[in-house]
Amino acid sequence: MEKRDYDVIIVGAGIAGPALAAGLGRQGRSVLVVERDMREPDRIVGELLQPGGIRSLKKLGIEHALEGIDGVEVKGYQVILDGQPVNIPYPHIDKNDPSSPRARGVSFHHGRLVSNLRKIAMETPNVTFLEATVTQIIKNPYTQHVLGVKCVDKEKNKRHFFAKLTFVADGISSNFRKEFTDTAPVVKSYFAGLVLHDAVLPAPNHGNVIIGSNQPVLVYQIGPRETRILCDVAGPLPSNSTGALKEHLRRQVLPHLPSCLQPSFEKALESQKIRTMPAQYLKARPHQAVGLVLVGDAYNMRHPLTGGGMTVAFNDAALLTELLDPSHVPDLGDVQLVDKQLQDFFHQRKKNDSAINVLAMALYSLFAAEDMNLKVLQKGCFAYFQRGGACIEVPVGLLSGLFPDPAVLFCEFFKVAFYAIFINLSQNGLVGMPYAVFQMFTVIWTACVVFIPFMWDEAKWW
Repeated sequence: MEKRDYDVIIVGAGIAGPALAAGLGRQGRSVLVVERDMREPDRIVGELLQPGGIRSLKKLGIEHALEGIDGVEVKGYQVILDGQPVNIPYPHIDKNDPSSPRARGVSFHHGRLVSNLRKIAMETPNVTFLEATVTQIIKNPYTQHVLGVKCVDKEKNKRHFFAKLTFVADGISSNFRKEFTDTAPVVKSYFAGLVLHDAVLPAPNHGNVIIGSNQPVLVYQIGPRETRILCDVAGPLPSNSTGALKEHLRRQVLPHLPSCLQPSFEKALESQKIRTMPAQYLKARPHQAVGLVLVGDAYNMRHPLTGGGMTVAFNDAALLTELLDPSHVPDLGDVQLVDKQLQDFFHQRKKNDSAINVLAMALYSLFAAEDMNLKVLQKGCFAYFQRGGACIEVPVGLLSGLFPDPAVLFCEFFKVAFYAIFINLSQNGLVGMPYAVFQMFTVIWTACVVFIPFMWDEAKWW
């Protein structure tokens, strides 16, 4: 007779789902993972894991998921503004010891990591995988408590399963998000992606961010001979089928790329189909449904420019595994105790994840600057990085996910804003001084408009 009752059901086996399944399964929880398609996925994001994400994989005991995927070591970032580069290495592992080694990230083909995570979860005791499409979340008709899922397997058989706790981890296009939260993703821009072969990078083993008069472009290796290029496209996305998107990239992106990248980009533009995806922001909210938890991109998203998505997902999986450990919650059917732990999860995740989320949105606003005030902030941010020392150590500590702190982020952002004002005043000279003084106020106002709404969204506890 088929087993229908589990401690936990996880809907989706992308990044967050298998990590959570492995963590809970090792604690002795019976876990059912329901995934629509067990083939190796092929995506154009989720390919660069920050050092903070690697740390969370280690907490979960599954850091070996990064082995055997032809991953490329990432040492930090290089930002190029109008052809001028500044190198931003990852921070020292011990920020109080400058002699300690620097942290490292890793970049790879997204699908290879997902396949490894699934394999690890499948081999974990107490974890069962089922390839099926979840069609409905089962609720108690009187209390609305979530009881389990209905699904249809590959043979079109209708099946149903019950669990004390259900996690929905079905990604950016979640089928069940709107059923359990009143927040909806907001599309900020689009990424157009290609794979460059044998490309010559400005800074190998780094995330290369190219900004200036163009929309941001992100370039990083995903294999020994393969390099991902992601081109940000603001506003309505030009048609891919008519060739308008290709022409847009040829005219608006190609001329602004470093000369070493242009040959491989032109070749990829001619030989490949351009792949696109929306860059979205989705603020996290406290869980409202009893018996169900949204996780991963189904719960919370930020602009992918800074590569923070997988780090947030692994952070959340590690924190949930810790808070729901049998030493804290002997029985996941204890509704009141589980609810208390989930409230703790919502508040504790803010320290790690809100800094990553706000930084992603704020940096995107600066790097994609179009109006004069944002341009002042963009140039000031670049000049701030050029100072080196703490002016790059602190921001990259936040970006890497190693030293996330919303208060530090707040201070650092406005340090950049005031430094941008100083740079603008010094560059305008006496003739331009009156306008530069006027811009002091408009730039600070713009900085507040860019930063504070995102900080407020992430700081809310309701």
